[in-house]
Amino acid sequence: MKNEYLLLTPGPLSTSETVREAMLKDWCTWDDDYNKEIVEVIRAKLVKLATQKDGYTSVLMQGSGTASVEATIGSAIGREGKLLVVDNGAYGARIAQIAQYLNIPCHVVSPGETSQPNLNEVETALASDPSITHVAIVHCETTTGMLNPIEQIASVANAHNKVVILDAMSSFGGIPIDIADLGIDFMISSANKCIQGVPGFGFVIAKQSELEKCQGQARSLSLDLYDQWHCMEANHGKWRFTSPTHTVRAFYQALLELEEEGGVKARHHRYQTNQTTLVAGMRSLGFEPLLNDELHSPIITSFYSPNHSDYQFKEFYTRLKAQGFVIYPGKVSNADCFRIGNIGEVYPADIERLIGAIEKAMYWKVA
Repeated sequence: MKNEYLLLTPGPLSTSETVREAMLKDWCTWDDDYNKEIVEVIRAKLVKLATQKDGYTSVLMQGSGTASVEATIGSAIGREGKLLVVDNGAYGARIAQIAQYLNIPCHVVSPGETSQPNLNEVETALASDPSITHVAIVHCETTTGMLNPIEQIASVANAHNKVVILDAMSSFGGIPIDIADLGIDFMISSANKCIQGVPGFGFVIAKQSELEKCQGQARSLSLDLYDQWHCMEANHGKWRFTSPTHTVRAFYQALLELEEEGGVKARHHRYQTNQTTLVAGMRSLGFEPLLNDELHSPIITSFYSPNHSDYQFKEFYTRLKAQGFVIYPGKVSNADCFRIGNIGEVYPADIERLIGAIEKAMYWKVA
C-alpha cells in the first residue's frame, strides 16, 4: 500500500513499504523467535549504533519517546539527587516538567528558544551547586530545528562528575555520535524517528554500571527502567508487560534498511542534502529560516510565516496536503512560523517536488 502523502514532520514520519509490510504478521511475546531473534538482535544493534566501546547496554520501553524520557529521569535520579536541565525549546522544557511532576529538584538553564546554551552558565551552576547530580540536554530541539552543542555540555558535566542524560529523540540514527566518546551515561530515542520505524516504543542506551545503580529508585512501576532492563537481560529479550510486537518487528526491518543504506553516515548525508535543498528552495520562494544557518540540524527546519494579511497556516497546510505533502505548525512562543522535516523515507527529489508544490500553494501571492 502506497502512502497518500509524505509526512515532512519530526516523527511519526514516512516509512518504507517494506517496514509497513513487516507488521502484517502476528508474534507471540513469549516465543524465542520473537525475543531471541528480534528483540535481542535489536538491543545489540542499537548499542553498536551508539558506540564501539564496551560497557553499554540497551533497554526497550513501551510507549512514546516521552515515556522513555520519564522512565530515565524517574529511575536514574535518586531521592537525594538534583537535575540540571538545559531548556531552549519545548522538549527541554518537558524534561523540567517531568522532574517537577516527580518531585525531583531541578535547576533550569534557559537561554531562549533561538539560542544555544551558554556554557559559562552551565559551568557556574555546576560549580556553585554541588547538590546537582545529573545534567540533561536535548540534542536536536525540534521546536526550532536547533542542534545543541552536546559535546561541550557533556564535557563540562563530566568535568564536574555529573551523570549525563541525552535526549537524542530526533537525532539518533540520523547524526553520527559515539556516546562513550562524549561521556553520555543515558541516551534516549524512539522507534519512529531517524531509524524510520513506526510509533510504539522508545529505547535507552546506557552505561551498564550507571543503569545498575537505578535498582530500587524508580518512581513508577511501568516506567521502572532498571526492572525492564533486568527482565530483558534475565529472560533473553522478554518484556515485563505486553510488548508492542508489530512495532518491534517493523523496527527490526528499519534497522536492516539503515544498514543497507550505508549506516548512520549515509543517512546523515541524505538528511543533510534534504535540508540544504529545502532551505535553498524556500529562499528562492521568499521564505526565511527562523535560525541562522550554522544552528540548523538536518532534522527539521523552522521558517517564518509570510507577512501577508491573507496568509493562514491551515489553508496553506490544506493546499500542500492536497498535493501530497504534510508539514508541521510552528511551536515557537515568540515567532509566527511553521516547520518542515527532512527525515524518514524522504529523498532530495521529494524535496524538489515539495518546493514546486509550495509555489503552487502560495495562494496569497495570487493577484
